[in-house]
Amino acid sequence: MSEQDQNQAPEASQEQVEDKRLRKIRSFVKREGRLTKRQEKALTEFWPQMGLDHQASNYSLADVFGREAKTVLEIGFGMGASLVEMAKAAPETNFIGIEVHRPGVGACMADAVEAGITNLRVFEHDAVEILNDSIPDNSLDTVQLFFPDPWHKARHHKRRIVQLEFVEVLRKKLKIGGVFHMATDWENYAEHMLEVMQAAPGYSNTSDTNDYVPRPEWRPLTKFENRGHRLGHGVWDLIFARES
Repeated sequence: MSEQDQNQAPEASQEQVEDKRLRKIRSFVKREGRLTKRQEKALTEFWPQMGLDHQASNYSLADVFGREAKTVLEIGFGMGASLVEMAKAAPETNFIGIEVHRPGVGACMADAVEAGITNLRVFEHDAVEILNDSIPDNSLDTVQLFFPDPWHKARHHKRRIVQLEFVEVLRKKLKIGGVFHMATDWENYAEHMLEVMQAAPGYSNTSDTNDYVPRPEWRPLTKFENRGHRLGHGVWDLIFARES
């Protein structure tokens, strides 16, 4: 491009700059793993009924589930055991899971089918892109983020998914009154989450003490978490509601 063309090129809007920066944030590092036969079978056979592909236009959640219902979206469900448990316990609620670990997606789908669950759909893709491109604004009742990568080294804190730009995207996807529920077993990350959420516009802390909340009954204890409790490790839950 010539110097004249550069001078005449329009400046990118602030919105375009922020969107480009946000899209560089990844919800999790892509982790490959060997599929078991059970997981591979689930991915092959059950994807048409349970899987959702990343697309550049918003899904109609009513069409996806064949009904209007409260919708919970979980980011990074791991092997999916707790997500399946929650979906089974609340058949009146729609659940969407996002995970980049392919064996985890396969395991989640296999467990869900074996449990006879029909109110769960899953993405195998990066959560930031799914939220930006495929999830309608004002459509979610709850967003769950349980035990995300803590990036515990100080120089890696910028890689943590809970940042102001990210929670602003979530705010747009939540309904008014909808909640963002986080949990972590790293106290430093809990403090980081609290600091970010207190600075984020349009949210209010549901904690009576304006910090953390007791683990709600609807969040199942994982094997990892139970082991941590036995070892004396702490777990911190935060729930912030969208006000505006």
